[in-house]
Amino acid sequence: MIEIDLVRSKEQAAAVYRLAYEFIDWLRDRYPEMAKEIDDYLEHQKFDEQIQEVLTHFNPPKGECLLAMHGGEAIGILMLKDIGGGVCEMNRMFVRESARGLGAGRALVEELKLRARNMGFETMTLSALPRHYEALSLYRSCGFKHDDREREAGNSENALLMKIELGVVSDQCEPVSVRLKAATFRPRRADATRQVRRRD
Repeated sequence: MIEIDLVRSKEQAAAVYRLAYEFIDWLRDRYPEMAKEIDDYLEHQKFDEQIQEVLTHFNPPKGECLLAMHGGEAIGILMLKDIGGGVCEMNRMFVRESARGLGAGRALVEELKLRARNMGFETMTLSALPRHYEALSLYRSCGFKHDDREREAGNSENALLMKIELGVVSDQCEPVSVRLKAATFRPRRADATRQVRRRD
């Protein structure tokens, strides 16, 4: 079973740090021609500082950080930050390759949308490079659409911009069990215990 934890402890933060740098290694492997652009992005975003201080930068009310667990092992991360005007940005989406196919990515996205809506955000945005095939397919299946907003400084010109209005989250995303038959998930019901559990 996949469990989604809210990152609140130093131990969890250390796991996030390791996974965040696995994500950067994955980026470099997938986009070798963008090595300098990736380095510039990391510097512009103050990546190492933010990840080292994840409990400061990615905790409510201005942010959130989720950790996907399977069999007691941290396998994935996803973060949220407030960008103003009732809008938040999803970023740092990563699931270890060895854990893909378990439904961790979908569970992370679903939980983050729920958390964002509960935190009062109206819109969630994201950006992803064009060869993020696995993630882009997931985002589209969960209702994210093309976003024509102005590109932020430091954001790659190649990045695809997407968004979803959080008020229609439940109408946009298919139940997890429809697409992940091998997983132990069930569609969310108000009177049922969720198979993807969140531990506060």
